[in-house]
Amino acid sequence: MTNHTTPLPVHGTVALRARWEEWMSELVADPQQVSRLTSEYGSPVNVLNPAPLRRNAQELLDAGASHSVDTQVFFARKANKALCFVDAAREAGLGVDVASEDELRQVLNRGVAPERIILSAAIKTDALLRLAIDRGVTISCDSRAEAERIAALAKALHHTAHVAPRLAPNPDNLPPTRFGELLHAWQSHAWPETIHADGVHVHLHGYSESDRRTALAEAIALIEHLRLVGQPASFIDIGGGVPMSYLESREQWGYYQQRIAAQRAGTGEPFTWKSDPLSNTYPFWQTPTRGQWLDQLLSGEVAGFGPAARALNERNISLHLEPGRSLLDGCGIILAEVSFLKKRSDGLPLIGAAMNRTQCRTAADDILLDPLLVPTAGERGAVDREPRTGFVVGAYCIEDEVILRRELDFPEGIAVGDTLAIPNTAGYFMHILESASHQIPLARNVYLDVDSRDWVPDDIDA
Repeated sequence: MTNHTTPLPVHGTVALRARWEEWMSELVADPQQVSRLTSEYGSPVNVLNPAPLRRNAQELLDAGASHSVDTQVFFARKANKALCFVDAAREAGLGVDVASEDELRQVLNRGVAPERIILSAAIKTDALLRLAIDRGVTISCDSRAEAERIAALAKALHHTAHVAPRLAPNPDNLPPTRFGELLHAWQSHAWPETIHADGVHVHLHGYSESDRRTALAEAIALIEHLRLVGQPASFIDIGGGVPMSYLESREQWGYYQQRIAAQRAGTGEPFTWKSDPLSNTYPFWQTPTRGQWLDQLLSGEVAGFGPAARALNERNISLHLEPGRSLLDGCGIILAEVSFLKKRSDGLPLIGAAMNRTQCRTAADDILLDPLLVPTAGERGAVDREPRTGFVVGAYCIEDEVILRRELDFPEGIAVGDTLAIPNTAGYFMHILESASHQIPLARNVYLDVDSRDWVPDDIDA
């Protein structure tokens, strides 16, 4: 009989309580299942559930529909490599955004229709471009020089290439970007017969809906120009950056901001590894998110064109989005065994986790949410657990090999053999920077199969 129990509490000395999906809470309440997963697949193991993806996408589709805007959602494949999410996106009628030749081949092999794929790779080899042209995949074209390469390859293949010129917004209005070309550059470009410009693509940093409305003004102007020169431009793709929120409490997020500001100023007690200022982090609590965010975007004004929704509808322009993180909200959890408990030479308590920092990291400085502890070493009272406050460190032979850079408190204790559960990590944390350094194998990926109701290996590891 399955033994269900309450996981042991863990919180930062400055607490940041995470949102937990019901399936995550059920999993960590089952130490036997958690032990089976880490025993069978190793530590860490990435545990995935694609079900929330459809719900998250529907929020965006409903927001677009409420404004009568034809809205298309493309799952940003780079956010998580597991193929279960490609299948879920396909089954939900979504598109997929790919950023490499392997991603494109995998998505095509999973049965995603070429017209439901956008290729947004920053670097595109000729082999990748030939594959996209041959299969009829739309290419986000980053520069006029790249457009000329695409045209030449299409001519050699006797095909028509489908592209979306990537627009770099005026740096007087938005921060400069490495992606795309300025409006006037695209307006002066001559499009050969071997290319159809089907839409316009924009890549923006951050999550501001007002920034996206600023970019829409130039994107609409480019759509109108493309149509004037005979191109079938029908959509604007505003990329990703659809916000989500990881935390339960706005108040905890506000208190964290106060404490980290005081630490940076030297007026507060340090609570991060070596007083790390954590200057570059995701806004782990924010509002609005997803549907409300898109509703605000479409309701807001686009300079020179009026409300965004009306500007798009009057010109019969579809709106495309490429969310990754926000589509994977609630879709994954990392399980990692506790390997050792010790102290640094100066007495600082350390908790060793059987994983490395690249297996729970993005381009940001840290993951700002609290894990839970599954008592897989034994029942409460059956194992000697002592309360402990310290830092979770990992497998790499580096002094600063730290998994979470905030000090954590284990008020009911921790033991070797217990399992740390880090929630809501499907979006970027698992894979975007993962490394097999030291010849340590990459983490295995398992997902909840809807037919068997069991955890099965994802095909990406086959």
